[in-house]
Amino acid sequence: MWNGKKKAVTFSFDDGVKQDIRAVEIMNTYGLKGTFNLNSGYFGTLSSLERNGRTVCHDKVMPSDVKRIYQGHEVAVHTITHPNLTTLEEDAIVYQVETDRKILSDICGYEVVGMAYPCGGVNNDDRVAEIIRNNTGVKYARTITSTHNFDKQENLLRFNPSVYYVEKNLEEIVDKFLALDAVEPQLLYIWGHTYEMDAGYIEWEEFERICKKLSGQKDIFYGTNKQVLLEK
Repeated sequence: MWNGKKKAVTFSFDDGVKQDIRAVEIMNTYGLKGTFNLNSGYFGTLSSLERNGRTVCHDKVMPSDVKRIYQGHEVAVHTITHPNLTTLEEDAIVYQVETDRKILSDICGYEVVGMAYPCGGVNNDDRVAEIIRNNTGVKYARTITSTHNFDKQENLLRFNPSVYYVEKNLEEIVDKFLALDAVEPQLLYIWGHTYEMDAGYIEWEEFERICKKLSGQKDIFYGTNKQVLLEK
């Protein structure tokens, strides 16, 4: 349980893009917490993506801004340069994960222990998870496989989120969670990329409405990934 509560909500956003700033402001307005997974090798790079028929900014945050932007939230590993770890040898996996973790820890001033696997498709497996477990300081790592439920999971190195926030059934899942009278611990874990709101996969207004709906519930603990997965 979390501070005596059996329900918890957390968010997770990947890539460390400048749209995170607006997302953090919205989350702060409603007292929500999240974890932001950063690629230290891409800090400060300027780029754009073609998504959903739109040209979307994909500029990365500067390392000097990380502590300020993500204050009150959690920073976590997303590897140095965003490769699919399942395609790499052990030494390369350890380098991508542990070097990113150490750089981020130095920037943030605290020990970074979380991670989200980079890339789409099959981006994780048991081999990669065991390499990370045995050779890095990472204590949990999130996949991109939606469970559409809120149940406890034993394997934190291949932790599956409840829902990808661009999915059409997002609000249905949120409503189901809010209606729960939990007997066992139940976690709503929502993930995505904040630039997807500029692309219109989910509108900023919809994201804010979901945040408002989730906020202020007396039976819910609001925490970062680390707080809901590792801290009791």
